[in-house]
Amino acid sequence: MKRVLASVIFGIRVLSGCLHDAAVIAGDSVADTPLAVSTERAFPNLEFNRPIVVTHAGDGSNRVFVAEQEGIIKVFENNQDAEEATVFLDIDERCVYADNRNEEGLLGFAFHPKFKQNGEFFLYYTSAEADLLSKISRFRVSKDNPNVADPASEEVILRVPQPFWNHNGGTILFGDDGFLYIALGDGGSGNDPNGNGQNLTTLLGSILRIDIDHKADGINYAIPKDNPFIGKTVPAGPRGKMIPVREEIYAYGLRNVWRMAFDRKTGLLWAGDVGQGLWEEIDIIKSGGNYGWNIREAKHWFRPDGNDAVRPDLIDPILEYHHDIGKSITGGSVYRGTRVPELVGKYVYADYVTGLLWALDYDEAAGSVIANYSLTGDKLPVMSFGEDETGDLYFTTPFGSLFRFRSGVDAN
Repeated sequence: MKRVLASVIFGIRVLSGCLHDAAVIAGDSVADTPLAVSTERAFPNLEFNRPIVVTHAGDGSNRVFVAEQEGIIKVFENNQDAEEATVFLDIDERCVYADNRNEEGLLGFAFHPKFKQNGEFFLYYTSAEADLLSKISRFRVSKDNPNVADPASEEVILRVPQPFWNHNGGTILFGDDGFLYIALGDGGSGNDPNGNGQNLTTLLGSILRIDIDHKADGINYAIPKDNPFIGKTVPAGPRGKMIPVREEIYAYGLRNVWRMAFDRKTGLLWAGDVGQGLWEEIDIIKSGGNYGWNIREAKHWFRPDGNDAVRPDLIDPILEYHHDIGKSITGGSVYRGTRVPELVGKYVYADYVTGLLWALDYDEAAGSVIANYSLTGDKLPVMSFGEDETGDLYFTTPFGSLFRFRSGVDAN
């Protein structure tokens, strides 16, 4: 998740006026253009403990759900005057979280596309079952109360052992195809010491795509028949023995995607991949794509054995920005709400360290960025973005409040 403590952030943010004012897109510098959009508190009567996911059930109820990183999910009416958020699910005792290992905990939360009919939803969390273990599990809502889930309904879909505590990724979401997409980091530490980003025989450093409505081969999910690495093998060991790849993989070469989201209109899958030394990046995720880590960091050669070798098989980010601008990207969403017309069709994202917010205008047909707009408001460490059922966009911080966007520029 994010690398620095909140107390450090506000010591750094005073430098933001001295930061470079341009991001780099495909080798070209694109200046930040101010947009008349600012931020405001959302649901000002409500506070949460490290809110990590904001989402909705897609069932017509227009309820808002907020997952807290320590393992509690709350639900409330989508009313700015809401006075109370009640507990939807509490898995605190099953979930591992500590402030000194703040990339663990409850990290992902997604409702089944047919939740209204089947009552199913899915979580990605760090499990207390074993050290450094991530789980993706299915849960169900209780039979007699739509605002309360059944904690005894857990069905583990996938267990992912992690070599280190950081770089767990954690976004889970459903595509229009009905399959579950899962973002996994490279396993942590620094420099990707196990080479997971370029290793198709491990799930780490990848985005997975699985079918959770069917089971096959003794596991609680199936592999979609059009996944890109079905039946593929790669050489392993000094004798080059061919071994099968993990067919769950949809795309790879990623360091630590935080966060990803589908554009609800176009279906494009957007991801913010957190960099290491110098560069943060935004990617459009494509089936079978290799995004370069740890050969490259964004568009720049990372490993000492390459000497900037040409690799046409690696997919470039659509935007990268240097650590002079920000140091830890928080991927967002393409705005498809109606309340803030200036944002419609733009990808809204942030940097956790500097607290800067942007809206990226991307031409899908041309495959190019048109503009990168800076947004005004308090510079806050944005942990995560999320949408309600109407498409309005929110963001969270470690301090417990939710925020949203509004037309107009702050007077200060």
